[in-house]
Amino acid sequence: MKKIGVMFFCAGICMWSCVVDAARGDFDFNRWNDLQNTIRTEAKNNNISDTMINATLKNPVFIPKIVYNDKNQSEFKLTLNDYLNRTVNSERVRSGRHMAKTYPTLLGKTEHKYGVPRHVILAFWGMESNYGTVKKAYRLKDAFFTLIYDGRREAFFKQQLLSLMKIADKNNLDIDNIYGSWAGAMGHFQFIPTTLAQYGADGNSDGKIDIINNVSDAMFSAGNYLNKLGWNENEKIATRVLIPDDFDTDFVNGDKKYSVSRWANLGVLNADGTPLTINDTVVGLVADTNDDASFNLVATDDNDIQNKSYRVAYLTYPNFYRIKRWNNSNWYAIAIAELSDKLK
Repeated sequence: MKKIGVMFFCAGICMWSCVVDAARGDFDFNRWNDLQNTIRTEAKNNNISDTMINATLKNPVFIPKIVYNDKNQSEFKLTLNDYLNRTVNSERVRSGRHMAKTYPTLLGKTEHKYGVPRHVILAFWGMESNYGTVKKAYRLKDAFFTLIYDGRREAFFKQQLLSLMKIADKNNLDIDNIYGSWAGAMGHFQFIPTTLAQYGADGNSDGKIDIINNVSDAMFSAGNYLNKLGWNENEKIATRVLIPDDFDTDFVNGDKKYSVSRWANLGVLNADGTPLTINDTVVGLVADTNDDASFNLVATDDNDIQNKSYRVAYLTYPNFYRIKRWNNSNWYAIAIAELSDKLK
């Protein structure tokens, strides 16, 4: 089997503009060639045009840094408070308000068509791409070829590449000019190709869907996705509350859902220290068990908290869990809740 080492160039088949990390071992050229043949065959079986197939298979580049990123994804270590300070900062809020003034008509159309409030759309836009200002450096076809070759999630990334080819083919897009994250997310709202294929929407009625260069398409696609997830425009996402410092940590990961009345009986208070309004609404509870930021509340005539130590938590409503189907992170969903509230 032919192997190619640290730096190489293969005219007519693939062009390499990077140095292979010697620590990974020799590069298997036969495997790289075989996966391209596989993509060609499967693309033909999916009725993708020869023009698109040839464009996709023209000079794909293997990028070692993408493999490194995939194998070294850091565990989430920020406290919730640190995460919110990074994501729901004054600059992002200010930019969101500016975008609300820049796109009032489009936001209104999106809200009317999909039932997702404009401040929620703005929050997702801000979180995903800082309102389109975050530029992605990787050509997506290269990212997918690299990840397919690496093999950790070969079937998944092969599906993403084929989906990207279909999208580019259908919308007459130059696949060599589609850029995104190393993991294959693209556009203002960072959709992966299969998500775009399922939920993409034409926001400006030009017969194409381009979520990278067209804000109308991007915004309609985000609204459509959230609508299909079941978004309820009359429902909260999360409400900030207080829990005793010694609250059972098994109850604060959002998985256990009880009535507000039961949470109240377990010692949960409103954010201002007053008792919760008793009702039968079923909600979850999320708190950061790794943050030591607790504080004392002084008893008043309206409560009997008796100088207990408390910490911040969040009651989480069904919309919270719809957000987690977009991004399965409690911190992300809370950030969307906080940012959208500031953008109302």
